[in-house]
Amino acid sequence: MSAAPAIAAVDWGTTRLRLWLLDGSGAVLAEQRGDDGLISARDKGFAAVLEGHLAAAGAPAGLPVIMCGMVGARQGWLEAPYVDVPSPLSAVLRGALEVPDAGRDIRIVPGMAQRLADAPDVMRGEETQLAGAGLGGKGRHIVCMPGTHSKWVAVDDGAVTGFGTWPTGELFSVLAAHSILRHSLGEHPAAVTADSPAFRRWCEAALAEGGDITGRLFSIRAAGLLHGLGPVDAAACLSGLLIGAEIASAARRYPAGKQPVALVASGALGVLYGAALGLAGHAIRPVDADEAVRAGLFAAARENGMIASTQEPA
Repeated sequence: MSAAPAIAAVDWGTTRLRLWLLDGSGAVLAEQRGDDGLISARDKGFAAVLEGHLAAAGAPAGLPVIMCGMVGARQGWLEAPYVDVPSPLSAVLRGALEVPDAGRDIRIVPGMAQRLADAPDVMRGEETQLAGAGLGGKGRHIVCMPGTHSKWVAVDDGAVTGFGTWPTGELFSVLAAHSILRHSLGEHPAAVTADSPAFRRWCEAALAEGGDITGRLFSIRAAGLLHGLGPVDAAACLSGLLIGAEIASAARRYPAGKQPVALVASGALGVLYGAALGLAGHAIRPVDADEAVRAGLFAAARENGMIASTQEPA
């Protein structure tokens, strides 16, 4: 490594762990990824898993660590209590909870809670991505964060004022494996691409019907029986329906107007959502999810005095 690490930044989810060594400007010096998520780390021991990844990345002894994600859940290493919305993102970052008796300075960024009686919701990890997404401190921003449990977030003048969860990825998995549609998609559903005519057509159908897709789901099965729809296109149809329904529903709750939607995503999923948002008539501002969470973790480290506050991220 050409520079000395200033902080280890960790995004620790339910199934995956991502760790980066960052220098004093926020630049990446080393990276570790693994399947040591919440589920397996509870058996192995969170401290042992973390120290193993730090050693593999070449972290020096005593290097401070800032973490976000499910590691701070009730079932995680240490529960970091939720911060209620509305709340400035800077205040969320400053509330990082210190892990006691860890042998080094380790802190966990808390998640956020929306305690509305008719729309309760929670997030862990996405708040850190929001803080690193470059939204700016002024104006209103609508943010789409695709995933197993997609989040749509309203940020006003640097504060999260509301958010909602659409379990689109989980619905795809459940329907593909445990419904009648498993006969149409096959045992291992094909990867869906944004240029698929089936994806675009069925996404447009979901958008046109305002997200009401329950009456269309069985049509995927019927199209296989009556029109020869194959497994590849069947997967594209289901993906298009579910993503289109999410966008139609979220747009009613969090209208973006003429402002672009900040799309915080990486890889193929980001491309799919970018295409679907375009079909819905939304301009987008792409934000790389990995870069956002690193920037958010780096900002949290500065807010908590773990590194010099005068150093600027790369």
